[in-house]
Amino acid sequence: MTGTIAITLSYDGSGFAGFARQPGLPTVQGRVEEALATILRSEVDTVGAGRTDAGVHALGQVMSFASDSTEPDALALLRSLNALVGEGIVVTGVREAAADFSARHSAVGREYRYRLVPGPVPPLFLARHAWWVKGPLDLGSMREAARALVGEHDFKSFCVTASAEGQKTVRRLDLIDIGTETVLGEHSVVVRVSGNAFLHSMVRVIVGSLVEVGRGRRPAAWVAEALAACDRASAGPTAPPHGLVLWHVSYPDECWL
Repeated sequence: MTGTIAITLSYDGSGFAGFARQPGLPTVQGRVEEALATILRSEVDTVGAGRTDAGVHALGQVMSFASDSTEPDALALLRSLNALVGEGIVVTGVREAAADFSARHSAVGREYRYRLVPGPVPPLFLARHAWWVKGPLDLGSMREAARALVGEHDFKSFCVTASAEGQKTVRRLDLIDIGTETVLGEHSVVVRVSGNAFLHSMVRVIVGSLVEVGRGRRPAAWVAEALAACDRASAGPTAPPHGLVLWHVSYPDECWL
């Protein structure tokens, strides 16, 4: 395959120090680039759609890279990658993209999902992929609070303070949906958040703040006040990483050949 190649992958973030390559540490990007270098017999620099933190998972992460190799074809590359990337990563798709395609900059939307298990009994099957909140959650109050965050706002209160210094912190959220789901017999609450782009730990701070409301520690109106403050100290705690999944990344149809 020649030109710009896009690969879609899923991973369990439990054993990785995040997505982005870091010297001497196990990362998703590092593992995939090592596999590509073996297959294509040359070093490969990739771009990821989202830089997930240590412990965060993905179902629909996208990576792109330039290739001048005439082999292998898409199916062969997919099979070879899955044979080499190792435990915790699965490549689910390979396709050719337009020459100027970038997994990061060409994206027009991203969806994250955060899973919670409320109540006195800890999860078993979901333990590595959900935050156990040891008590009930008022989903009605959480939904009321979440409405203040939908639309275009300055989300400086809802990101890592250091990452916001000197950076634009205005983002657009198209949806925050809070529903329930039973997985392998275990009840869970799923917070779906979609928007054009996200700040560092933005979804986790949003979820941590909504859980404060759901637990009755804060009124629903407090989330709007935290948003208006543009101060990280005004929002709630950062939810643990293991409940978060980068679910899907959207691109315009014209990106694909």
